[in-house]
Order: sequence, then C-alpha cells, then structure tokens
Amino acid sequence: MNSVTSPNKVSVAPSRLAITLAFLSVYLCWGATYTAMSIGVRLLPATILAGTRMLAGALIMLIFCTLRGKQIFYDRKTMVQLAILGILMLFFGNIFLVWSEKHLASGLAALLVAVVPLYVAVIESLLPRGERLRRRGWIGIALGFFALFALLWPSLRAAIGLHGHGQPIQIIAALGVLLGALSWAIGSVRFRRLGLPVDPLVAAGWEMMAAGLCNTLAATVTRQWPHAVWNARSTSAIGYLVLFGSLLGFSCYIWLIHHVPVAKVATYAYVNPMVAVILGVVILGEHLQPSEWIGMAAILCAVALVTSSQMKSGRSAAEIEVEPLEHEA
Repeated sequence: MNSVTSPNKVSVAPSRLAITLAFLSVYLCWGATYTAMSIGVRLLPATILAGTRMLAGALIMLIFCTLRGKQIFYDRKTMVQLAILGILMLFFGNIFLVWSEKHLASGLAALLVAVVPLYVAVIESLLPRGERLRRRGWIGIALGFFALFALLWPSLRAAIGLHGHGQPIQIIAALGVLLGALSWAIGSVRFRRLGLPVDPLVAAGWEMMAAGLCNTLAATVTRQWPHAVWNARSTSAIGYLVLFGSLLGFSCYIWLIHHVPVAKVATYAYVNPMVAVILGVVILGEHLQPSEWIGMAAILCAVALVTSSQMKSGRSAAEIEVEPLEHEA
C-alpha cells in the first residue's frame, strides 16, 4: 500500500459498509481464534497446532505477496531481524498461549493477553528516549495490575488448594500466558525501533515462517507427532486459524490502519477479549468466576485508558503501538 496518491488518480474514500465489514472481520476473526485454539489443542500438541498453522499461513502469505509483485527477499541482516521478531512475537508470544488453553478457559486466556498494550506502554516509558505516558495512562496501568489480580485470583486459590491438594497447573498456565504476552510486547517495541523497510504482509509471512519452523523443530525434538490426533475438528481448527486468524484478520487490520483513525483501530485490543469470552461461553460452555468478571471489566477499562492516553510527545499510545505498520505499508 502506498500513502502517496498519483496525481492522475482520484483517491476514493472507502464506503461505510467496507469499513464496518473490516472491523467485524478483525473483531470476530481474531476474537474467535481463542476458541479455535482451545478446540485444536485438545487434539494436537501445542507445538504441532501452532507450527502447522504458522507454516501454512506463511506459505500462503508469501505466495500472495509474490503474485502481487512485492519484494520478498531482503539482505541477510533484514532477514535475520525478521526471524528474531518472528521468534519473539509468534513463537514465544504464541506457544505459551496455545499450551495454556489446555488448562485455562479460552476467554480467560484472551483477557490475560489483553495486557499487551499495557506492557508496551511500560516498556516504552522505561527505555531511553522512549515514549512517556501521562497521568491518564499510568492510571490505566495501575488499573491493569488490579485487573490481573482479579483475573488470577481463582487460579491462585486453585493453586493453593484446600487441605493441601492444590492445582498449580492453572496458575502456571496463566503465568505462561503473561510471559508470552511480554515476549510479544518486547517484539512489538523492537519492531518499531528497527524501522525495517519491509512491507507488513511480507514481514508477517517471514515472521510466521520463523515461528512455524521453531514450533516444528520443537515438536520433532520432543517427539510430539505420535500424539497428534488428525480429524475433522483438529484440521478445521488449523484451517480457521490460518484463513481467518492469520490471513483475513491481519489483512483487514492493515487495511483499516490506512483508512481509519488509529484510535478506532486500536479498539480491537479490548473488543477481541469480549468476543472470546462470549464465544467461550456459547460454544465451549465456559464460565467465569465473579472475580474474573470484575477483572474483565477492569482490564478492558485499563486497556482503553492506556491506548487512548496521550504520550508526552503528543501522540496517543495507540499510534505508538501500530506505528511500524503505518510506516511500512
């Protein structure tokens, strides 16, 4: 995509219907990925589910970009940087999430992942020459920590247990999600600071390729392939994650960035978790504890406060988070 319009061409604003459909695609496609992962990880080891999804998505994305005439290969340094970003964001940032859904409700996992914008804001504030949050943003950060405590409280109770019979796996899974979210946030900040001259769709293709290869290698080394159950449900879960999660959802997200104010696009960060919670209840029969409902309300408010907060540079946190995609397209 090019932000400069040729003088011989007339720039046509997208219709309201097109914008609405794009938002629905981002909200529903990405929100439902948590449901699809929960279904898939019951039949496939996490490394196989994530690996096959990433490899298939990478091949389709790179073939599509090739057919569109985009540059696919870059110098060695750029390719290495893309691989590192893929490992940070899509391998470590995703594998913990996929594995955790064997032990956590998909809606709860989605709510925990919603801390990514909070992580990004804190990391930026701590880095030299980083973007500093104003008071409203720090209120959102504080509210986010309260929300995390409310969300984790049932898991903490289960980990402690009664009469010494605890279930620590739930808190381990929850902490794994938070660790993966931190890896994603670190990769996002690194992505922004590198400023790689790569088309975002091409970058996504190579990053998925790196993550897919890492997952496949991990599955092979740990001998996970014999434990995979291939049937209609598992293949459908992978198909959904590839077509709707990686391809349609991301493409609509990139398109929206170029046609809609960033603050509106950033609403996906607190709409997706709500979609995941609703689908988890309706499709998977999940339910949240009272403290988790409180945590959901608090985390969504916290993300809204942080993403809409003005940085000391005058820009919003939402603009900082999606800046690399704007500059590269």
